[in-house]
Amino acid sequence: MTTSTGADGGQLSLLHGFGAPRLPSGSPGAAKTNPVAQVILESPLPHLDRVFDYYVPEELDGEAVPGARVKVRFAGREHTGYIAGRIPSSEAKATLLPLAKVVSSHPVLTPAVLELARAVAARFAGTVSDVLRAAVPPRAARVEKEFDGVPAPAAGPVQLPAVVPARSAGSGSYSRYVHGEAFLLHLAAGESPRAVLTTVGGYGPQSWPEELTDAVAAVVTSGRGAVVVVPDQRDLARVEAALVRRLGEEAVARMTAEDGPTPRYRSFLRLLHGQARVAVGTRSAAYAPVRDLGLVVLWDDGDDLHFEQRAPYQHAREVLLLRAEQEGTAALIASVSRSAEAHRLVETGWARSIHAERSEIRRRVPRVQHATDAFQLERDPLAAQARIPSVAWRAAQDGLTRGPVLLQVARTGFSPATACATCRQPARCRHCTGPLAQQSRGGILGCRWCGRPDPNWHCRTCGGTAIRATVVGATRTAEELGRAFPGTAVVSSAGEHIVDTVPDTPAVVIATPGAEPIAERGYAAVILLDGTAMLSRESMRAGEDTLRRWFSAAALARPAGEGGLVVVSADDDTTVGQLVRWDPMGAAAREVALRQELGLPPAVRYAALTGSREALAAFMEGLDPDLFLRTVGPVPAPPPPWRAAERDPGHLAGEGASRLLLFFNYRGAAQAVGALRTRRAVLSARRTTEPVSIRCDALDLL
Repeated sequence: MTTSTGADGGQLSLLHGFGAPRLPSGSPGAAKTNPVAQVILESPLPHLDRVFDYYVPEELDGEAVPGARVKVRFAGREHTGYIAGRIPSSEAKATLLPLAKVVSSHPVLTPAVLELARAVAARFAGTVSDVLRAAVPPRAARVEKEFDGVPAPAAGPVQLPAVVPARSAGSGSYSRYVHGEAFLLHLAAGESPRAVLTTVGGYGPQSWPEELTDAVAAVVTSGRGAVVVVPDQRDLARVEAALVRRLGEEAVARMTAEDGPTPRYRSFLRLLHGQARVAVGTRSAAYAPVRDLGLVVLWDDGDDLHFEQRAPYQHAREVLLLRAEQEGTAALIASVSRSAEAHRLVETGWARSIHAERSEIRRRVPRVQHATDAFQLERDPLAAQARIPSVAWRAAQDGLTRGPVLLQVARTGFSPATACATCRQPARCRHCTGPLAQQSRGGILGCRWCGRPDPNWHCRTCGGTAIRATVVGATRTAEELGRAFPGTAVVSSAGEHIVDTVPDTPAVVIATPGAEPIAERGYAAVILLDGTAMLSRESMRAGEDTLRRWFSAAALARPAGEGGLVVVSADDDTTVGQLVRWDPMGAAAREVALRQELGLPPAVRYAALTGSREALAAFMEGLDPDLFLRTVGPVPAPPPPWRAAERDPGHLAGEGASRLLLFFNYRGAAQAVGALRTRRAVLSARRTTEPVSIRCDALDLL
């Protein structure tokens, strides 16, 4: 059933029994075939999250195709939107308004992407319009002229450049994994297997970009397309280069907002018209209109860059999983480590595990040494207090005789966070209790939440006034090591200055997590610093995320048989032990079991409601409490990090805001989230209360 707009442009009720649309007196005639266009408005208002009926003037009949961008009158104002479909008659009682204009006749909103957008909105309690904002790139009229005269998209295979089958031209790396070769065979045969890959390839000809390319090449040989989503530009460059080498430049379309609107829209139209069959990009590429889609691939699903920072706050992993279910495609989630969410897919049987046997792991990975275990502390009692323990110094000195050495540090800059130099208690703002930091060496302390300076800070625990950095950044570490290893090149890769590759010559490389350069033959040694600080973050995911960063850096080291060594320094023996044993699957299994015991995600799902206490109380009045396993709160909501409220006004975590957590199981998730969407739409239409923000399964709240 649909809603319609009448002569006043307002919202009308739904009625049955009407045939041809009623047209305003004196208006031009309607199209002869399917004269009613169902339009999705570009509006964030929850109560407008539906289709509205307009009649198609005869002169716009050829351009007003499903998926086209249009302009319409609604509530006395002009709105942009998309044609969701054309139907022969409307169920609305009122006289229909005409389409005001067809902005572009290119059908940029395909039926598959529209269905996906509706599923994403339903899962994350959002609106279809908000999802389409990420799914369909902004229009570039000049680019559209390049595709004038190109036949409209149609179902069926499209001629591609010749592609060598993956089994004869691939990297051969899947032979080292359990179920690896079988996965490629099923893809090449036109089937749709689903797998979670835990790779041991960090660099070289059998690195993870080559492994992803093997899977894509296999599905392309079966006449189908693929979507590959990665977290950032560095990963995108590596995967795109591997795909172009294997498939040819014409077969690959790069999708990322960082390239600007014109290149992004050109790639979008190439995929839409079947000129390219493989989309590779960051999180918005999950919606790419790939023809005959056969495979969706996600690299490093634990990276928080996959999490959309605007409503409805969807995660690229869930978008791709929904798309795989809807279109019946194969799916591959790959990473050096393994997230709890990915491991749950294996435990539930939705996906198979592709992993290396223990004997293969011993051949492929470096030796990992704990710098502050009982044995090392017996030899060096001060190792736990040292920034770089003696065993790490020795590993670096020895590694520099054989090649480059990587040191991973937690932060960029000099002093991102501070603590009392006497008792080591974190320095907190006296106004909002936020963390205090120095913006420059020797600078005045300032709050990272409220921005207030605090030049006269003193510790509330011991009364001390001296401060120390809780984590020494990459810049200061580079300076210290430059003095410690005179004559050795020191490379810093952090912040806005990120280095992609380093030569296979002795050098000290200082990098923050995710900014580690690739060494052609791998690093002779990798030193993982600041482990305790990384594990001490106030987050349920601190251990999982730290281990993911460690595995990603350690995978860049040479195998143990070639002298590769990783030294890690941290207080948590359990987490460090999982790295020492190189057991990402065991770590993920332990994490899932622990969260099941505690009733936390991903064992359950949850929604975070943010707003004033009065608004939250009014919101909950219309909900059935039996839909939820438990309710936590409301409690004062912390200020949004990094000025998130300025980027997204819907965040609503301002001064005086409260937060309420609602937990529910997977079986009742559709009903629970549906009730949240309906309640918000009702209150939005009434405009009787302040708005309430809803975030489902957000990574940064627990």
